[in-house]
Amino acid sequence: MSVNKNAVILLSGGLDSAVTLYYAKSKGYKPAALIFDYNQRHRKEIKSAVRIAALNNLKYYVIKIGLGWVKSSLTDRKIKVVSGRNLKSKKIPLTYVSGRNIIFLSYAASFAESIGAKSIFIGAHIEDYSGYPDCRPQFLESFKEAINEGLKCKGIKIKTPLLHKSKKEIIELGLKLNVPFKYTWSCYKGGKAPCGKCDSCRFRIQAFRQLGMEDPLLAKMSHVTSGA
Repeated sequence: MSVNKNAVILLSGGLDSAVTLYYAKSKGYKPAALIFDYNQRHRKEIKSAVRIAALNNLKYYVIKIGLGWVKSSLTDRKIKVVSGRNLKSKKIPLTYVSGRNIIFLSYAASFAESIGAKSIFIGAHIEDYSGYPDCRPQFLESFKEAINEGLKCKGIKIKTPLLHKSKKEIIELGLKLNVPFKYTWSCYKGGKAPCGKCDSCRFRIQAFRQLGMEDPLLAKMSHVTSGA
């Protein structure tokens, strides 16, 4: 009996989703990508996602949605992007976008059923679910049960290969899979170059340094990030 290897991946253009994509492909999956434009401050990640999808000859859709009511520093330019979040803190960060993964995974479920895919890949991981409730294992498991109650086709799984990995471990996996990290985008501020100071930049820079490496994307910003 053949295994259904059609899959959907939520591709943000960031480091985590890129590694998830390459992992899925290494396991023989044939993913199609959903890329979301929700008027995020770091819109540069959309271009990164499209580039990565093109590099891998993926079928992809860029989905534009409006979340004008959301109070997040990623969507509201009046809210400052801050840095220094403690990973052990239970406080929800200002970069939290209300219900984002609920919305994204709902689109993915519809897409998966429509193309006959049984797997949805998402790059959620331990550093995310320390602060974002819609990245937590309990939510992802419950959502899988919910979509299978609400769809005609049953048996769709939400796959989270990075869930219990640190950023360092994710990069290690990506290096083994030849992920082109130089094409990914992580900075929340979305400028011409990474700021090197927001939480996303800091965690990424720190992880590369723990591996004795310089982030290929941030090499030119080393003078900015030396104190991060």
